[in-house]
Amino acid sequence: MTSKTRIPIQLQINGHRHELEVEPRVTLLDALRDHLGLTGTKKGCDQGQCGACTVHVDGQRVLACLTLAAQAEGRAITSIEGLAEGDGMLHAVQAAFLEQDAFQCGYCTPGQIMSAVACIREGHAGSDDEIREYMAGNLCRCGAYPHIVAAVRQAALEVASSMETAS
Repeated sequence: MTSKTRIPIQLQINGHRHELEVEPRVTLLDALRDHLGLTGTKKGCDQGQCGACTVHVDGQRVLACLTLAAQAEGRAITSIEGLAEGDGMLHAVQAAFLEQDAFQCGYCTPGQIMSAVACIREGHAGSDDEIREYMAGNLCRCGAYPHIVAAVRQAALEVASSMETAS
């Protein structure tokens, strides 16, 4: 296979279908950022160590730098750009990050938020220790961890409250 070999793929990202032709070894991260201009997902270490590239594929968090774009074909991909409601209303986790000042430099924030959403959805936000354990794969070089834990705790309470109200 030469470096000019390209394959057609269709990606369903944030509810929109995208058709691309990419080299088979293009990662989901590079497809999002370089081919589709969705730069909210950050390229940190590019080795699966920092979590800055965290996105959701079929509702599960994945590291986009370790996932080939072709592996994501036919699956529902959610990046940070697709988290807010269509009317611009922030997701509860995004709002909590703002309220708790959990972003400092902001570089890791998209990956932190995507992991925090999964943390709450999967029921791992029962205590600060549980939140820290779940979020351990996302590194923050600024040291905003106490604010991040507070934001996840706040969002988990808000999500639980809204679910009680809805039922």
